[in-house]
Amino acid sequence: MKFGICNETFGDWPLDKSLEYAKNAGYTGWEVAPFMLTDDIFSYSAEDRKRYRDTVLEAGFEVIGLHWLLAKTEGLHLTTDDSAVRTKTSQYLGELAKLCRDLEGKVMVLGSPQQRNLPSGQSMDSAMQNAAETLQAIVPVLEECGVQIALEPLGPQEGNFLNTAAEARQLQAMIDSPTIQLHLDVKAMSTESTPIDQLIRDNADAMLHFHANDPNRQGPGMGDVDFAPIFKALQDIAYDGWVSVEVFDYDPGVETLVTQSMENMKAALA
Repeated sequence: MKFGICNETFGDWPLDKSLEYAKNAGYTGWEVAPFMLTDDIFSYSAEDRKRYRDTVLEAGFEVIGLHWLLAKTEGLHLTTDDSAVRTKTSQYLGELAKLCRDLEGKVMVLGSPQQRNLPSGQSMDSAMQNAAETLQAIVPVLEECGVQIALEPLGPQEGNFLNTAAEARQLQAMIDSPTIQLHLDVKAMSTESTPIDQLIRDNADAMLHFHANDPNRQGPGMGDVDFAPIFKALQDIAYDGWVSVEVFDYDPGVETLVTQSMENMKAALA
């Protein structure tokens, strides 16, 4: 089992300090939220990218890839009927694919609910078609960069588009490219009627990446979800990707979130 952690977990900690603490806790993968790097991806230079990548690699980590792809952006949207906005969104995602390649990452997790939620009056069919067209437009860039997008279902408390693994699989099928696969997240899966371990088994053929967390928005094992059957399912399907810790409630503090999440995952594996 390969364990990673998302860089926004560390807030305003310096990168060197964050990497050292994560390494000592047992993580070997580093997942990057672009907004933690810069406010303007297009002006984040080749030298900036090399410096960040080299710092992470020299600390003994692999760069997993990117997540929160559209978070903290303006004028971007995946499902809108505004074709100009969709074109701009495709261009931005294409630049993120280049960033991911430059950091030596392989996966981009597409969640970002605020930039994909349906506006009032739009049909789901229209939203799915628009999203498919937006993503289809960047398939050549993904292929060129050797990067894949992992569609992230999110529960209804987060938004109204791609609330289930089945809906994400539907969108994946509409694009029909190996560059577009599936991401599964424990907090999100906990809102589905199918048990989490069964969802993992049912979607083993498409699952590219995995986030470990709890519905209470903290780390794995810090809430009510039992991770033992979850890790059993991952082992049963011979999952060889990353299990990456992503939290949303930072109140316990960086040290507690980082160390307790790892201790809980190791205990669940045992």
